[in-house]
Amino acid sequence: MIDYLRDWFWTYVWKPLPELAIGDWMESAIRWARATWAPFFTGIKDFLEFLYSNLADALLWLPSGLMVLVFAAVAFAAKGWKLGLGMGAGMFVVAWMPYWEETMETLAMVIVSALIATIIAVPLGILASENRTVSTLTRPALDFMQTLPAFVYLLPVVMLFRVGVVPGIIATIIFCMPPGVRFTELGLRQVDKEVVEAGQAFGASPASILARIKLPLALPTIMAGLNQVIMLALSMVVIAGLVGGGGLGEIITNSLSRVDLASGFNAGLAVVFLAVFLDRVTQGLSDRTPVARAALLTQ
Repeated sequence: MIDYLRDWFWTYVWKPLPELAIGDWMESAIRWARATWAPFFTGIKDFLEFLYSNLADALLWLPSGLMVLVFAAVAFAAKGWKLGLGMGAGMFVVAWMPYWEETMETLAMVIVSALIATIIAVPLGILASENRTVSTLTRPALDFMQTLPAFVYLLPVVMLFRVGVVPGIIATIIFCMPPGVRFTELGLRQVDKEVVEAGQAFGASPASILARIKLPLALPTIMAGLNQVIMLALSMVVIAGLVGGGGLGEIITNSLSRVDLASGFNAGLAVVFLAVFLDRVTQGLSDRTPVARAALLTQ
């Protein structure tokens, strides 16, 4: 009986339904957008290429030995001599390997992507924290952005911008932006209401309360979101090697296709040291915020 009902449902109810060609509609929309707004996309491509190429050139301007000292100094300033010594040793290993140029290119892609994602995410998170309607509208969009497989981001941007560094940067911006929005909104909503009410009682305007009370108190949470943005950006720029994104991602992709363990291991090790550096430095900067320092003193 169950088999009969299943066959009947499949034959007379489900099978006659028309196929829902969402993918075809999406492809048509992207082709239309590229044909209609070609100058707009060309301007975006030129702008991102300008940022990336100049930053990569700046990172490669100094010899690798001096850059190792720069990395060590940044780590020392962020979190003390232990991290500075460890990062100096780690980046010295990376400089010793044959992929220093690709490492700096990857770092340039991460910085550009994370910077643009943060510039978009933080104001959007502020707006979502202040407006329930914006929060309700952005939440499903952020859920969709976080659950969509990383490889799927590459398909539409490649159709719009062809292969190269720019599609990788744009896909990375979209992929790493949600934590920045969520953590900014969360941090602002967690600010003690009594502190906000005290500011209102003294006649502070909503803009002053946001700038002088809410944002400073929410800064540790916002910095935690920035840390997640950077980590996701690093993971995505490696995947962007599949579309000619350059850097360490392209080395890893080529090593995988050729089963070249030596090259893949060297590039992967460089990614690890770069990830540890970015993670620890952003954590160190978060610990140096006034609210984080006050929390440490009360413990």
